[in-house]
Amino acid sequence: MMSSVQLPNEKLRYIHRALYKIMEKNHNIACAQLWFVILIAFSLVFFISHDTIDYNSAFTVERNGKLAVFFTSLFDTNPPLLTESPSETNGSDRDVSGDTCSGRYIYVHDLPSRFNDDVIENCSYSLVKWFDMCPSLTNLGLGTQVRDPGKVLVEKSWYATNQFTLAVIFRHRMKGYECLTNDSSLASAIFVPFYAGFDIGRHLWGYNTTARDALGVELVSWLKSQPEWTKRGLWGRDHFLISGRIAWDLRRSDDDDSHWGGKLMQLPESMNMTMLSIETTSWSNEFAIPYPTYFHPSAAKQVQQWQKRMKRHRRPYLFSFVGAPRANMTESIRGELINQCLGSRKKCKLLNCHSGSQCDSPVEVMRVFQNSVFCLQPAGDSYTRRSTFDSILAGCIPVFFHPFSAYGQYIWHLPRNYSSYSVYIPEEMVREARVSIRKRLLQVPKAEIASMRQEVINLIPKVIYRDPRSKSEDFKDAFDIAVKGMLERVGKVRRQIEEGKDPGIGFAEPGSWKLKMDGIGRDHEWDSFL
Repeated sequence: MMSSVQLPNEKLRYIHRALYKIMEKNHNIACAQLWFVILIAFSLVFFISHDTIDYNSAFTVERNGKLAVFFTSLFDTNPPLLTESPSETNGSDRDVSGDTCSGRYIYVHDLPSRFNDDVIENCSYSLVKWFDMCPSLTNLGLGTQVRDPGKVLVEKSWYATNQFTLAVIFRHRMKGYECLTNDSSLASAIFVPFYAGFDIGRHLWGYNTTARDALGVELVSWLKSQPEWTKRGLWGRDHFLISGRIAWDLRRSDDDDSHWGGKLMQLPESMNMTMLSIETTSWSNEFAIPYPTYFHPSAAKQVQQWQKRMKRHRRPYLFSFVGAPRANMTESIRGELINQCLGSRKKCKLLNCHSGSQCDSPVEVMRVFQNSVFCLQPAGDSYTRRSTFDSILAGCIPVFFHPFSAYGQYIWHLPRNYSSYSVYIPEEMVREARVSIRKRLLQVPKAEIASMRQEVINLIPKVIYRDPRSKSEDFKDAFDIAVKGMLERVGKVRRQIEEGKDPGIGFAEPGSWKLKMDGIGRDHEWDSFL
């Protein structure tokens, strides 16, 4: 006899009753026939219902005292959690000849190894001061696989990924990009696999400006000598590169040895290129893309399973903060946030990273975020934090205190309607003790919290980087979105040339925060920051 199963609509209940009668009438039917009827019936269910599949469910059939367990798709009435279909994007790019890569071809410069592989060869305490980066560069930049005996993370697609390895991950993802071409004349954009962030990282302390700038100067000289540089009158405006560090590290404006960073992006040739980095400045030829997180799935199914788990996860804490105080930064609000968290009794969970121990553990960080409704994301040494994307990954609603921490940064990856997925509290209100974080968050209606959490969970595939070793292309990740954004940018430049306009106008302009934040919030809401 078949056990009762709750079905989502009248059609399915009708099929269920019919199947039950068939089985009851033909109790002695041969085993093979019984299984055939069941499979056919549930195939019909699938095509009639059009409901979302939930592979975590199961039902049982009892016959002659034995249980047959069917791990199959039952009937999950929740909306799909992966929000973008690869087929939709590919279909829109198909030209009249049926070429699905039309407008999406990318040519990758075959740089001499001194610009990438040689840079990271000496990885122990040289690429990032105080850190041995060698373990972080394993598994194509994903780092070592996370051991999780407590099953906080469940899947095997979790790695101790360092926040500075994005250039390595991106380069290996590019090697598997479906529309690569060896013919640069077909390319819509040209990728420059230079490890700019690692190069400057190894020269930030104890080196003069000449040493800091040497390889970058050599790079642009090499690029100018290639035929692709002058192609179609673009003069490099179809070229783009990745920085695994914040853009400020590559925007030094003079040659004073006491000043921070390198000047790669201040070179005249670089003004014709676009840089994608984990945090941008106000220059219009820079675009921010998400920091790498710990999760690198190989297929959509893994993402869906994680999304559903985060949607159902119990969250005992109203809010949490994972981070260290900034006692040497007088404008930092971190100390006040820590004090408010400690004073909120059982409403807030604090993971103090002052000693750095637990905060270096992906399991411990994700455990805190999973158990929290809201996650505080103040500025650190710069505007942005990798923690923002770890919290989104955990389904935790981020709370921002400065518009440049997210709203003016990740314009390709995060919604323009910032209130749909986050809470904004002006940092001056915290600094002047004019707001209680606990009281402010308790005022958010439960329905609004549920809506924001759903939006955050829907963002997960857009802010993670797929395992570069995966052959699957069944969901769009942060890499795909960044490539799409870059192709659209180059396409705009080409249209300007075709229309007889100067492609340099607006391509690399300083002070473009207003442009980057266009359409976010109310008119003039951010003017005081600009």
